[in-house]
Amino acid sequence: MPEKIMVALSGGVDSALAMALLKQEGFELRAAYMKTWMNEEGIDVFGDCPWHQDIIDATACAEKIGVPFEVADMIEEYRKQIVEYLVDEYRRGRTPNPDVMCNRKMKFGKFLDFALSRGCDKVATGHYCCLRDNPDGTRDLMMGADPGKDQSYFLCMITQNQLMRAEFPIGSLLKSQVRDLARLNGLPNAEKKDSQGICFLGKIRIQDFLGHYIEEKPGDIVNVSGKILGRHKGLHNYTIGQRKGIGVPSNTDKKCYVVVSKDYNTNKLVVAFDSPDAPNLYTTRAALESANWINKPIESPCDIYARVRYRDGLVRARYSPLGGGEGFVEFQTPQRAIAPGQIMAIHDFNEPSVVLGGAIFKSTGQPV
Repeated sequence: MPEKIMVALSGGVDSALAMALLKQEGFELRAAYMKTWMNEEGIDVFGDCPWHQDIIDATACAEKIGVPFEVADMIEEYRKQIVEYLVDEYRRGRTPNPDVMCNRKMKFGKFLDFALSRGCDKVATGHYCCLRDNPDGTRDLMMGADPGKDQSYFLCMITQNQLMRAEFPIGSLLKSQVRDLARLNGLPNAEKKDSQGICFLGKIRIQDFLGHYIEEKPGDIVNVSGKILGRHKGLHNYTIGQRKGIGVPSNTDKKCYVVVSKDYNTNKLVVAFDSPDAPNLYTTRAALESANWINKPIESPCDIYARVRYRDGLVRARYSPLGGGEGFVEFQTPQRAIAPGQIMAIHDFNEPSVVLGGAIFKSTGQPV
């Protein structure tokens, strides 16, 4: 008897083609659009978020393929699991990654629970990543075939149990192939542009959104020598490595300022000219917390490949576990702008396409 799969339709072409491919393989399918956070507090945060159109597009695609479709109302769950996490992390002066946590807490958390309640065995999404079934019955998370679209980074914090309930039908395809197959299958959204950013924000700046939740606390912007260069509206509006929107103009040599630290004791934002010798901007060592292992945990120091943010390449490093989900990583080459709260994906050193798991940066040390 074929497995019953719930397809998480976003309204985009990737998840729509994932549904079409699974249908062709003979799986029994249901589909749902995960309706997440919306404005219930009188705050105009939706901007141009096209969720109305997304539901229309998802409905049209499900009808085209002949799959039962519904809207899963997860507004309250999303508020608790993602929005509150986002605001709390910024309030603490950290830099969160809501996209990673959305996969762990929502798509393969609350939405998976929803799928199981509908009698489904698994959840399928349009992520560009692959799965490998191992002889011992476990699964490995693998990078997607398209190096420009690989999304395995965003799944580095999911668990083995969640991975066993996941399917990624388009992971072996290039984006161009996805478009071609979408046209071939007559999907109504074959030409739809890819979505950008966190949907519930629309085109609203993150600073404007946070302003509704975190009280402004103005302070001085200073250089590393302590000279006052300007004023900021609150340290939560800035992250390490930020260059745009600081509010301090470049000098006559057109050198740009970059945020190198946030001093919460004095409420000062410290900036320096963006260069390899800017203090605290580059580091070879960082402490990690909340480590997540998709398969077997790393229990002794070993070489790994690390991805410190989504668009960065894999870098060689050495990971040392400390117990209790904590550890530290030493990079072979200095890494730029690592901030507490950011998430690092951990890849197998001998087989870099395998994602072993992920961890959250706690602090940096030994800057170069």
